[in-house]
Amino acid sequence: MGILNETYQLANGISIPRLGLGTWLMDDAEAKGAVIDAVKCGYRMIDTAQAYGNETGVGEGIRACGVPREQLFVASKVAAEHKTYEAAKASIDETLEKMGLSYLDQMIIHSPQPWAEVNQSENRYEQGNLEAWRALEEARAAGKVRVIGVSNFNEHDLANIIDNASEKPQVNQVLAHISNTPLGLISHCKEQGILVEAYSPIAHGMVLNNPQVAEVAKHYDVSPAQLCVRYCLQLGLLPLPKTANAAHMTNDADVDFEISEQDMEALKAAEHIKDYGDSSFFPVYGGKL
Repeated sequence: MGILNETYQLANGISIPRLGLGTWLMDDAEAKGAVIDAVKCGYRMIDTAQAYGNETGVGEGIRACGVPREQLFVASKVAAEHKTYEAAKASIDETLEKMGLSYLDQMIIHSPQPWAEVNQSENRYEQGNLEAWRALEEARAAGKVRVIGVSNFNEHDLANIIDNASEKPQVNQVLAHISNTPLGLISHCKEQGILVEAYSPIAHGMVLNNPQVAEVAKHYDVSPAQLCVRYCLQLGLLPLPKTANAAHMTNDADVDFEISEQDMEALKAAEHIKDYGDSSFFPVYGGKL
């Protein structure tokens, strides 16, 4: 599976895998097993977050997987509620301690707004995000983090960092999948030299029930999940499918095929998904991912 051996080069010159494993909704024990299985399958990027509550398990999996630490790309996120320099700085050190690691490959601000206010308030926490960003810049300079970035940031939120900080985000992790692709934001990020990481590339399985996706996948003799991952890759995104199932990990990475330009355009125009099933997964912003 060639994709697991491929990388993007970030604007700062650091290489990052083109495909990673998401770990949302896993407890520590499940996350540890998922990390070990994913690494066996060939994955080298693992994504977690302070809000997931499983950094300890992910760290245990990283240390137990049998692959040298420097060959892995480990990512986490500063909790959305940390909008002061002091809180963000302390949380980064706490993450390293929980994970039992001396450094992280990537650390990003989880959301421009605290979760309780996402899309419920006009307050974009510009100053708070600059404070959290200063903590990330400091952590990167100290060697605690190699790549710093953001998540769920729109164009305004990005401009706040770019215009007022000493370095711009290397990545922006956003909800992106067939039937919900923020093409304008993706284009803006590319113009700024910011790599877009796609969480929920398979829409928590909901897009698998889409007849259009099923029909296109059948044309290429692949599964709908494989089509979803390939779609993100062809948009230049870094997909982060979440699964604790080793067979699904293997399937998600077996994407050595090409979607035609015509089919890509049709998939971009797919009807926008309105219902993700259990709304508790998506309380205010497509889920706490």
